[in-house]
Amino acid sequence: MNSDIIENYKNKKGVIFMETIPVFRPLITEDEILACKKVLDIGWLGMGKNVGAFEDDLRNFVRCHDRYVVVVSTGHAALHLGLLLAGVGPGDEVITPSFNNIADFQAILATGASIVFCDIDDKSLCVDLDKAESLINNKTKAMIVMDYDCILCDHDRINQLAQKYGIRIIHDAAHSFGSKYKGKMIGSFSDLCMFSFDPVKTITCIDGGALIVRSKKEVDLLHEMRLVGMGQPATVMYQNQRAWTYDVNHLGFRYHMANLHAAIGSSQLSKIQMISESRRKVCQIYNEQFTSISEIRTPLTDFRDITPFLYYIRVPENKRDALRKHMLEHGVDTGIHWQPGHWFTLFKDCKKGNLTVTDKVGKEILSLPLHSNMSDENIQQVVACVKSFRWRS
Repeated sequence: MNSDIIENYKNKKGVIFMETIPVFRPLITEDEILACKKVLDIGWLGMGKNVGAFEDDLRNFVRCHDRYVVVVSTGHAALHLGLLLAGVGPGDEVITPSFNNIADFQAILATGASIVFCDIDDKSLCVDLDKAESLINNKTKAMIVMDYDCILCDHDRINQLAQKYGIRIIHDAAHSFGSKYKGKMIGSFSDLCMFSFDPVKTITCIDGGALIVRSKKEVDLLHEMRLVGMGQPATVMYQNQRAWTYDVNHLGFRYHMANLHAAIGSSQLSKIQMISESRRKVCQIYNEQFTSISEIRTPLTDFRDITPFLYYIRVPENKRDALRKHMLEHGVDTGIHWQPGHWFTLFKDCKKGNLTVTDKVGKEILSLPLHSNMSDENIQQVVACVKSFRWRS
């Protein structure tokens, strides 16, 4: 770290001591606490009015008025239900980047389908569409495409591939909520689009997810599947009421969202402009400050129209562990997003293409702290810590 910053954090014995800056820190204010209190005071803790209101808030924000929003318990639940809506089942194959979250892989297996791991593009770290196309065959039912961190996929070409081969696309937008693709809000144009609102996401519901679909038939099916198959109309439940007689026609899961979580989500969404601007600012500072370090590869974006979830750097494989140790010793935590899927025991025998880039990136990737409304002191500390590492030792 820079000497002036180090002096600020020395104890009486001259040893550096400070509170560690975490990779994630949710932005929780009195607004969220008050929203929770209102729900608790009413006493309707399951799915109800707040869930319907949160869906309306999301639909208005995403500007997907020709589509439907269904909120669920987690991002994984949204992925699982999206795959089922796409008709994915035993005997089918689903292409997904191996450089992805475990939730996507588990969602595929939960349908009985087979995972097909695809490589990523070296610049965007999103799915390599040339390699993805080479993996498509008569068993391919769907493809998961994921916007990674602060970079978006080539959604125009993805749509072309879907049309050419007649496959469904599940757009994993867990990282890109609040971003725009060629002027269009993420969530407003994809085949099936999912969001995650887990504890560390750009906005949080404590835990939650959403699936955006195109037809009334799909939304009606989702309403039943998220509520263990019960055919209770959402219009009734969104009045904090229950229908005591109903039928069960479909396989279902306990995937619905609770009022308490939805209330937090709406409160968080009301601050999205500030959240987006503050996170862009941090990422832009990081990119500018790390330009002079030749060993570091930063995201290839100016963050315009992007609401960043993570900020990553790529460093030489033989430097990453030492850099992480150095940063932790100086009060800065780091993360790894992610270990590639084909490295895990459960998925090691899955079908895969050439994963050269994925294997390389998995050994280089490093996430730095990024928070909404992050303090200037914390930003300065992270930058100074990265710069003070002995890159050429």
